[in-house]
Amino acid sequence: MSHNILVTGASGYLGGSLLARWERNSLPPYGHLYALVRSDEHAQAVKQYGAEPLQCDINDHENLKKIIVDNGISIVFFLIDSFTAQHQPPIIEALAQVKATTGKEVHFVHTGGAKHFSEHAGIHRDKPLLDTDPELYNILKTSYAPLEFVRRTTGTNITVIDTCEKYGVRGYIFAPCIVYGRGEGFGNQTSIQDVAIVKAAVKARRVYKVDTGNPTWPVCHIVDNTNLYLQMVRNMLLGNDIGYNKHGFYLAASGSVHWNDLYASVAAALAKRNRVEDATVVQADDAAIATMGEGLGVSPDLVPLMLGGTCVFTAVNGGRIGWKAQYPPEHIFEAVDEGVGLILESLDRN
Repeated sequence: MSHNILVTGASGYLGGSLLARWERNSLPPYGHLYALVRSDEHAQAVKQYGAEPLQCDINDHENLKKIIVDNGISIVFFLIDSFTAQHQPPIIEALAQVKATTGKEVHFVHTGGAKHFSEHAGIHRDKPLLDTDPELYNILKTSYAPLEFVRRTTGTNITVIDTCEKYGVRGYIFAPCIVYGRGEGFGNQTSIQDVAIVKAAVKARRVYKVDTGNPTWPVCHIVDNTNLYLQMVRNMLLGNDIGYNKHGFYLAASGSVHWNDLYASVAAALAKRNRVEDATVVQADDAAIATMGEGLGVSPDLVPLMLGGTCVFTAVNGGRIGWKAQYPPEHIFEAVDEGVGLILESLDRN
C-alpha cells in the first residue's frame, strides 16, 4: 500500500527547498504528495512542484487531524515551529489513526536544530557527540539549558519522541545546523542563521564575535540538507527500518567550521559593500551585545545563543542510510559573499 506524504513549511527556506527538489530525485513510488498551506497564493505556488495543496490553519488541530486521516497521510515532514510542542501531538495522533486503519507504518519527521545538542542546551563535550549515540535521548532529556527558552525548545524534541512512542508512530528528530546557500523554493530563500549574523553586524556597523575562544559549529549546504530529507523518505518508501524515536536523530552536516573564520568572511563581504566600518572582527562587550540585540529584535541574553557557541554534534546517521554531502564544510566560505548580498537585498526590500 503506497504512502501519502505531507510537507509543512512550504514557503520556508528548508521546506521550500525540499519541495523544489522533490520531483528531481526519482523517489520510489508513493501515492500523493501534499503541502500544508495558509493562503490561496501559496496553494498555487506549491502546485509547480507536483504537490497538492491542503489549506488549513495549523492552530485548528481538529481540522488538521481530519485532513491527515481523510487523506490517508502516513508520512509527515514537520518544518514549522520547532520552539513549542503544541502542533506535533495532534499530528502524531492522526498518524496513529491512519496506521490503525491501513496497517501501514507511519512516520513523523520533526525539524529541530543543532542548538538543542550544543552548549546552549547545557551539553558540554570535549569530543564529538554522534547522532547515532545510543544515549542521545537521555543526554537530551537530562541536559539543563541556562536559558528557559532553550529548555523549552529542547524539551520539544523529547515530547515528540515520547508522543510517537505512545502512539506507535515512527518519529525522527532532524537537526539542521548552520545551513547556507540560496534557497530553491518559492518563498524565503535565506537561512535564519546567516541572516542573524548580517543583521547584527549591520546594526552595530561591525562584525563582533561573542565567544572568547574559537569554538566550532557544524555547517551544511542547503542542497545537502535537502538531500538528507529525501534520503530519509526514500528509505521510508522502501520500507527500510532506519532507526526511529530514541534512535532516530539525524544531523544534516558535512563537517564543522570555526565561528571566527565565518565572522571574518562575513565581515569582508559587508565591508566590500560599505555596510560595516571595516573588515575587522572585534570581541563584543556589553554595549555591542545590546546593539546587536536591537538589530536582531531580541534581548541581549539571546545574542550569544543566535551568533555563537560550541556544538560538537557530528553527523553519522545520514551516511548510514546512503546520504553523502556534496559540499565540504569549507565551501561555506566560498558562498559567503553571494549569501551576504542576497541577505542584504532581502533586508533592504523589507
